[in-house]
Amino acid sequence: MKSIEGIIKKICAITDLLAGVCFFSVMALVLTNIIMRSIFKIPILGTVELVGLLTATGLGLALSNCEMQDFNTAMDVFTEKLPKKAQKIIDIFVYFISLVFFAIVVWRVFVFAGTSFANGRVTPTTSIPIFPFIFLLGINVFFLCVVLAYKFVRNIKEILAESGESSSIDENEKIETIEPVEQVEENEEIVDNIDNIGEEESK
Repeated sequence: MKSIEGIIKKICAITDLLAGVCFFSVMALVLTNIIMRSIFKIPILGTVELVGLLTATGLGLALSNCEMQDFNTAMDVFTEKLPKKAQKIIDIFVYFISLVFFAIVVWRVFVFAGTSFANGRVTPTTSIPIFPFIFLLGINVFFLCVVLAYKFVRNIKEILAESGESSSIDENEKIETIEPVEQVEENEEIVDNIDNIGEEESK
């Protein structure tokens, strides 16, 4: 499990780095376009289209790392007051629903990427094909599904481990309660034997 977690974290770190590159490119593109338009009167063609494509790509790349690091927004106003085991059970349910939902999203995104490729869909101004960006978004959502599946299995294992530990603790407590009772019975038998010996000697 630790090795799988290490691989997932490395993938998430790479996608997060690429997301940072996309957002930096958006910032640089917007700044350059402002300078070129205001000073040289030569705006960069298709700036709005490129900003939209890079922003969508960056958001998709950041999804898996945000989920892995628990950076996504969670409404835990009510659940934080529950016991830890109840919180993990609710998390398992949420991870399962999220996994099913985003698996459907991955499927539909790949279908849309295929139709965009078949139809030759491009951006209006610069005629950039959009299917690679849609396909990349599908891969990023797939990585999100991998993270959700990992956390789903991890929480189940943690609950099973906790239940196993609690049962072993209960058994140890039973053993500890039984042993003193047996010891008391043995001590009573010894005292009775001593009393019997004393009575025989007095007779």
